[in-house]
Amino acid sequence: MLESLTAELSQQLKDYEDQALLEMIRPNLATQFVQDAPELAKFREAIAQNDSMDDKEFLRIFREFIPTTNYEAYRPFIAKFFTTPCKEAEVKNMFAPGLPYFFAMSSMTSGKSVKTFPRYRPPPHLLQNPLYLALPLSEGTTLSPASMRYSQLLKIDCEDGQSKQVTVCSLSIGFLRMAMNWDAEHDNERLDLWLPGQTDPYAISLVKSYRAFFILNALFALADRRVTIIRFFFANVFVIFLQYVEDEWSLLIDCIEKGIIPDVENLDHLRAPLEKLFKPNPLRAAELREIGPPGIQGWAVRVWPHLEKFIGITGGPAATAVSKLTHVLGPSIPTQATGYGSSEGSMALPYHKSDPNTDYKVMFVDVFTEFLDVRSNEPSERVLSIYELVLGGYYEPVLTTRNGLWRYRIGDVVSVKGFAPDDGLPVISYLHRREGGLVMAFGTTCTESQLTNAIVSAANRWIGQIIDFTIVGDDRDTPITYGYLVEIGGEIGKDARMATQQTFEDLMAANDEFRTAFWQGRARKPTIRLLEKGTFAEYRQQKCNKTNVSISQVKVPVVLSDPTFREWLLQQVVVEL
Repeated sequence: MLESLTAELSQQLKDYEDQALLEMIRPNLATQFVQDAPELAKFREAIAQNDSMDDKEFLRIFREFIPTTNYEAYRPFIAKFFTTPCKEAEVKNMFAPGLPYFFAMSSMTSGKSVKTFPRYRPPPHLLQNPLYLALPLSEGTTLSPASMRYSQLLKIDCEDGQSKQVTVCSLSIGFLRMAMNWDAEHDNERLDLWLPGQTDPYAISLVKSYRAFFILNALFALADRRVTIIRFFFANVFVIFLQYVEDEWSLLIDCIEKGIIPDVENLDHLRAPLEKLFKPNPLRAAELREIGPPGIQGWAVRVWPHLEKFIGITGGPAATAVSKLTHVLGPSIPTQATGYGSSEGSMALPYHKSDPNTDYKVMFVDVFTEFLDVRSNEPSERVLSIYELVLGGYYEPVLTTRNGLWRYRIGDVVSVKGFAPDDGLPVISYLHRREGGLVMAFGTTCTESQLTNAIVSAANRWIGQIIDFTIVGDDRDTPITYGYLVEIGGEIGKDARMATQQTFEDLMAANDEFRTAFWQGRARKPTIRLLEKGTFAEYRQQKCNKTNVSISQVKVPVVLSDPTFREWLLQQVVVEL
């Protein structure tokens, strides 16, 4: 990787940027948002006063007059889609030409309301780009549990007297539905289908119960020895999947032997199609019995001898799963992230010449990305182009998208690891949310990555395998401090109480402000409380029920702000370290 850009690469990036930006924004100029949003008034004025409007001038006006925006600018325009009745004339060309194909729901980690973002069908040539591929390409089959559940169906009354239904769902499910042309209206007509190249039939993707969803996915996956790719959105969800395999091992093997669908809750009309697709396989059952449940190193390769890789996020909060993941996969199976993006847009793909778990190469396919310097002391934050980034810098991405977002701030912080030698594009690594930490009484905040690294390191040494964790403000004593709530799998380490001291020492070493506050008596040691087994599976189930977001996509926040869930989690505490 390059540490800085040559003059030639810098010029190449400027040209690439200009071309990509024009391609994103020109089609959206006549949209309702651009014509009516108060935030874009100065931009509209500058456009109106300019007659020639060649590309160069158009880009200059964009860079000078488009401010950074947040969700509040878009909220009143998005709300129009959710009114009843919703007339096509009122929402057509709202953010991009035509009508959205679906609305992507943000993964809710805070207690705030769900954000939804319209997603329009991209140009056909882009649908095969890895950023849009809902299913990874594989020679064999892929274990990638997909929930087709949606939050709601929006009905748009069209001018021709027909109506169009628009699904509100997670981004990955929206992409899958778009790629396969699967509308929600006809879900029940697809119950006899297999998802192409997948271990799971379509019917499993409609299962509502969290437990049943995982047990049935485990059943069909264990029965199929052709698996070459395992793909979970978050690696810690795969660890929960393994926990179900372990807990229900005997039942799963008996069902594979006899060709039976287990008696799990809330299957209703989905049972019959699943029974039709599941056949007895005594030979496979005998093979699995000999291998035994997850526990031994390299278990996954013994169960699926053709396994090639694991795809899933292993950074951020999912870092808790890494030790269990590498143990189960064994040394021969590489892991890589899915990519870097959000409901707002997909920004970057894993960079395989570095660490594909943490390092991503920025791409201008779905979005055009600019940056704000997080460490800058300038009173007004200047928007930076990719050729202005420097090695080791900390930046917040700002997105202009095909789907009609204009210089939208996503609130993440990334660092620049270097530049790709072939085209100069920056390679970035996600650090944490910009406003994600708990601001304590001492007025400072440790970042999400500092808080995560501290507990992962302490758990590996003293506590045991973490299933999941979150942090609340522990105000049982003064001053308030970081209260870790942790669920572990397996036995607790005999010197687990040492973990609190190590976590404290790691935070002291990582954060100067925390260290200063502690020595001045304005901060105290963090606390660690262990939760009942299954707590976070129940948390995810409740979150699914509350919001109808895809089962496999529910995130446990590093810092929990929802007071209802905080109260409930504190009731699940079994021991304090």
